[in-house]
Amino acid sequence: MQIYIVKEGDTIDNIAEIFATSVEDIAYDNQIPEPYRLAIGQALLIPVGQEVREKREVYVNGYAYPYIRNEALLETLPYLTNLSVFSYGFTTEGDLIPPQVDDSRMIREAWMQGTVPILVLTPFDQTGMFNNYLISEITHNMIAQQNLIDQMLLTMEEKGFTGIDLDFEYILPQDRVAYADFVANVRTQASQKGYKVSVALAPKTSANQKGLLYEGKDYKLLGAAADSVLLMTYEWGYTYGPPMAVAPINKVREVVEYAITEIPTEKIDLGIPNYGYDWTLPFVQGSSKAQTIGNVEAVQIAIENNAVIQFDETAMSPFFHYEKDGLQHEVWFEDVRSMREKFHLITEYGLRGMGYWQIMKLFRVNWLLLADTFEIVRVGE
Repeated sequence: MQIYIVKEGDTIDNIAEIFATSVEDIAYDNQIPEPYRLAIGQALLIPVGQEVREKREVYVNGYAYPYIRNEALLETLPYLTNLSVFSYGFTTEGDLIPPQVDDSRMIREAWMQGTVPILVLTPFDQTGMFNNYLISEITHNMIAQQNLIDQMLLTMEEKGFTGIDLDFEYILPQDRVAYADFVANVRTQASQKGYKVSVALAPKTSANQKGLLYEGKDYKLLGAAADSVLLMTYEWGYTYGPPMAVAPINKVREVVEYAITEIPTEKIDLGIPNYGYDWTLPFVQGSSKAQTIGNVEAVQIAIENNAVIQFDETAMSPFFHYEKDGLQHEVWFEDVRSMREKFHLITEYGLRGMGYWQIMKLFRVNWLLLADTFEIVRVGE
């Protein structure tokens, strides 16, 4: 596959002629709807023939809610090692709470396509927010903790899950060690049934990094407690923050460079965002709110508003500006160039693989580029 950047005057027909491929193949791979309009600066992934070469194996995880569209799920599953079902919760007594939407369809489809399903556990309260009181209770109350583990293991056996992913955020600093002990306890009991345990880590760059998101996550302890970890290397640009790349590669690299000093590289998965944001300008801290958009949708917004897509060489991420209804907008998203940089980082540091938050919107060129770059581990086949 080759990446081509659309220039002024380009059409999909002349690009297809340059690469001796078909308009239909380019349009399908890049999810370009008729009448095949392009944006200046748009990055296209072009098929240029078969090349047989040895590729490095990687584990690929994708998070999804049970209400994912079947089309997106079925097309993405062949590129995943694991499908992480988001999410299960629990009470202070350790009673497991299933997702509001039944996840049986996801689990069944995953197994049918050779992808193994993972149970994601999160300490959400009734408002859908992370609740550190729940975390304190489950990490210190051993009766409730055992009840939760027993119910998880029973659910996994009944539903066909093969692993547990612990996504706990905003852990209180005083619960740092207790949380790592909880992860280790879950792993000890899960391993007896043949299940693996992973844990999500906020993107730290030092052991003593301040902030509620970071202080309760001890990389060294959690790296030892779990079978694998996911570095949540995204959300530098986020809903309530100022316009910037969601996962600027320079910031992502800083997290990886710290993580490998605390955790074996063969346990580390790199978090990758499958989304972007559209900010209305000017940004006002405390009141501005960006709209979450898909990467394919971002390109269509650029086309509809005659915007030129630019590429930030520091963040290694695409962005553009446009005006609509008298308001200025700034958009940051992911394309094959930014994804390629993340893949390079995985290879450079010898990481185990990657985890996508999330796969709800199909981004076909990402999966094609991934399969062209790596050999995907398929433990369910």
